Amino acid sequence: MTINIAIDGPVGAGKSSIADQVAQRLNILHLDTGAMYRTLALHVLRSGVDPSDEAAVSACCERARVDVRYESGEQRTLLAGEDVTGLIRTGEVSAAASLVSRYPAVRRRMVRAQQELAAQADMLIDGRDIGTRVLPDAPVKIYLTAAPEERARRRHLQQLAKGDETPYEQVLRELNERDRQDMTRKTDPLRQAEDAVLVDSTQMTEQQVVESIVSIVEGVYGKR
Repeated sequence: MTINIAIDGPVGAGKSSIADQVAQRLNILHLDTGAMYRTLALHVLRSGVDPSDEAAVSACCERARVDVRYESGEQRTLLAGEDVTGLIRTGEVSAAASLVSRYPAVRRRMVRAQQELAAQADMLIDGRDIGTRVLPDAPVKIYLTAAPEERARRRHLQQLAKGDETPYEQVLRELNERDRQDMTRKTDPLRQAEDAVLVDSTQMTEQQVVESIVSIVEGVYGKR
């Protein structure tokens, strides 16, 4: 039986980092769907298309070739054969990804690709519509969250470590705005699936979150 695990949650919840560790513990692959949307956003920017122009973006993305490969269990994301893993974490790409990921045509294309990947291997997928849209029949669904103030605090510390001195208050405002956008968009809004287990990490360490999710998975699939 193919193992499929869905992890959803708001921005700043630590989904990618937690998912990486859980997947390693379980010896399965982790698909970072955010990287796929960022890669599409990079293609849009390189093509000179305005990310706010839905029709132009939708047409542009139909021509994009986004692929995923794994090296030593780690995801590498490719655009037309070029490994762009290290190019998609800039502020410009992040802002564009926030826009293009709202468009129905873009999401339909990405959902198909993600479902095809999940059918091929044991996989943990994280994002904002995995349990509700990409893997609605996944035996394990997790909704990972934390209080907005705590998510903003963590993000602020990460940014400071990178030399980004954006004030905490601004980080919190931007996080709350992203939550609003994700939860109110017309296509595949962020929400907790009815059968998802809520994991609130506000008062938890990262390792405690990993252990909690591994325990939930093993309760369904057994010890790995």
